[in-house]
Amino acid sequence: MFYIQESTCISSQSTFLNKINLLEYQVPEGNKFSVKEPSYEDIPEKILRRMGKAVRLGVGAAMPLIAGSGNPDGIIIGTANGGMEDCIKFLNQIIEYKEGLLTPTNFVQSTANAVAGQVGMLLKNNGYNITHVHRGHSFENAMLDAAMHLAQYPDARLLLGAVDEISAYNYNIDLLAGWYKTTAINPAEIYKSDKPGSYPGEGSAMFIVDNKKQQGSVRIDALKTITSNDPQLVRHRFHEFITLNNLQNDPPGLYLSGENGDSRMMHFYEACETQIEKVPVARFKHISGEFATASAIGLWLSAEILRSQEVPVHMWKHQQPNPMATQRHPLHKILIYNNHKALQHSFMLCSIDL
Repeated sequence: MFYIQESTCISSQSTFLNKINLLEYQVPEGNKFSVKEPSYEDIPEKILRRMGKAVRLGVGAAMPLIAGSGNPDGIIIGTANGGMEDCIKFLNQIIEYKEGLLTPTNFVQSTANAVAGQVGMLLKNNGYNITHVHRGHSFENAMLDAAMHLAQYPDARLLLGAVDEISAYNYNIDLLAGWYKTTAINPAEIYKSDKPGSYPGEGSAMFIVDNKKQQGSVRIDALKTITSNDPQLVRHRFHEFITLNNLQNDPPGLYLSGENGDSRMMHFYEACETQIEKVPVARFKHISGEFATASAIGLWLSAEILRSQEVPVHMWKHQQPNPMATQRHPLHKILIYNNHKALQHSFMLCSIDL
């Protein structure tokens, strides 16, 4: 499909630029995986103070990549909710000011395409600029868009990414719908719970992608999305994905599972995991929490793992390989499965040439 050349990530852990430390896991406070926001040195202060949180996260993750690689030929972002917090603020202003003179900032920052638009304006970029808003498939559809764009324009270089925040509005609705746990986070119990609900998260991951194979570049080999609440259909589609990509004969070195501690989704993960019994399994949502575009964090982690050839101990589920065996057989391929609200599923396959 295409290659990831550079990437950045803002999450609840130390994942941003020169402060990346995946080996140590820090337990978030309360029951939310709130991000550790950086200082945003690449965003002018006058612009930064007017930004909503989602826009800060997206633009803050994107600008360091642009500084290193130059103005991209296109900007493709995936988000489920955009700046929902600013949207609610604007709606509250309509009531408070009785539809009088309203400050436009909250309205401008509340639209889903605010991140892609803000990056484009900061860079004075007139190229392809689009935002995909498809709930749990927002980032995956952004990836498909990037793949199609690069197929049509082979020499292009794109900024691809995803961002979502924990807004009070969405959190309260999903909490009432039973999607979240209300207890404080216990790192030892996140994946052991036999009760419904997960822990809400937020974050942003950005990638510079193109068609050029370079030293250290991570290739996206395949992507598949499914919308279904039938675990047998998901199992069947997963088997098709494995067969199509010849993973029986050349299995991945790691299976990265999107498990989130919600008991209602485990039969989906188990249905897929049983088909790759000999592949070591790791998990990532104790780093990101659960949100619609968490798969972007999973992809960023996969790229970091492939480049470093090291999987943090806290990510392992079982079958942690012997270090000596890993040295003899380098990790060159990772298979990712993510599930959003037991309905939207995605399979990704990424690899690196060592």
